[in-house]
Amino acid sequence: MNMRVGLFQQQTLKLAMTQELSQAIALLQYSSQELTAFLESKALENPLISLDYPQSLSIQRRGNGQDPKYWIEQIGGEQWTLEKHLLSQLNVKKLSKTRVNIFLQFIRNMDDNGYVRVTSEDIAEVTGSRVEEVAECLKLIHQLEPFGIGARNLQECLLIQARIAKHKLAEKILEEYFLLFAEKKWKELSGKLHVSLKEIQSVSDFIQTLNPRPGSLYDHDKATYIIPDVAVELRNGGFIVSNLDKNGPRISSNESYLKEMKQHNDQQVDRFLQEKWQEFQWIERSIQQRKETILKVMAKIVEKQSECFYKGMSFLIPMTMKEIALDLEIHESTVSRVVKDKYVRAPFGTLEMRAFFTSTLQSTTEKDISARKAKKEVAQAIQAEDKRKPISDQDISHLLQAEAGIILSRRTVAKYRDQLGIPSSSKRKRYD
Repeated sequence: MNMRVGLFQQQTLKLAMTQELSQAIALLQYSSQELTAFLESKALENPLISLDYPQSLSIQRRGNGQDPKYWIEQIGGEQWTLEKHLLSQLNVKKLSKTRVNIFLQFIRNMDDNGYVRVTSEDIAEVTGSRVEEVAECLKLIHQLEPFGIGARNLQECLLIQARIAKHKLAEKILEEYFLLFAEKKWKELSGKLHVSLKEIQSVSDFIQTLNPRPGSLYDHDKATYIIPDVAVELRNGGFIVSNLDKNGPRISSNESYLKEMKQHNDQQVDRFLQEKWQEFQWIERSIQQRKETILKVMAKIVEKQSECFYKGMSFLIPMTMKEIALDLEIHESTVSRVVKDKYVRAPFGTLEMRAFFTSTLQSTTEKDISARKAKKEVAQAIQAEDKRKPISDQDISHLLQAEAGIILSRRTVAKYRDQLGIPSSSKRKRYD
């Protein structure tokens, strides 16, 4: 083997990932909220960066406005909580301090569904009470509205409601045969209870009317608002694609600060200003490039999915990110970053940009079939079935191929059915 030791010169091409490039890539995939947070963070670090907020945002950031013109927005709406609702049903004045404390401990240890997540022994220890007294208080809570509140699990929650409704067969099934009923082993259950399958079906229909999450009625989480990044509007028979950058803060330079600091004639100050000015220019360029890239990708999506934008999402055709990337002569990963957590305001509603991408499925026709279309066909086939003899996943596979020309395996049908939240054929069967 010939091994030589020495100094050799070799020329190679190498892409260096600079900090600016890394941040530019990150900026591209930021959602509107993340971009706003990033700009606010940079504005705190860089005195040359000034942010101008739209009027709607600036009002919100003043705490709903201290301006007297917005006095109506300053009126606080008191929320009617689950705790207040339950205590209003108890005659607190006639209860001992110990019992009031027990009730409060139970109520304040309920999860969002209204289920109690502590044991009676725990409550007894905290309140210094007897376990029997704690158990009595829990029974009283079970009689309060919304019915099912204070249960320790789903079975007890449904059982409480069945008892209040005085549905004896439902009570017995929920109390003694809950697992058999839930697993839909109804023939075995029918034999044990000596009742018909039709009667068990009636119990099932009744249980469907009960509330498995009674506490959720008082869940006052703040609504999450989606801020679209781009809009697609139909004008004069064609589509106009535009950026919605007015929804976020606008970046500008703090000229007065820059002019004032330049008067100091200090080298350190000059270096600081130069560094911060370069950072401002880089962020400004990156934001502009981000807007242009989003707009370019969205325009290409509209061009390829024009029928979908005219008629709705049911007319979505198969399209991949690679196709968009090739048409725009950009990298596929760039398209992926552009559509990540971005929303479009379309003529038929606001939805994720990612929603317009779907793979092509096999079909017996020349027309391409999207996964969304296939899911819709699966749902329609199940909706049209005879519920007394529901069709299996294999039968759905054969049916779609014969009637719609869509080729799906049994396992794919099962996967789509699960994604649609539709149970298997054995659990869809009705006995009336």
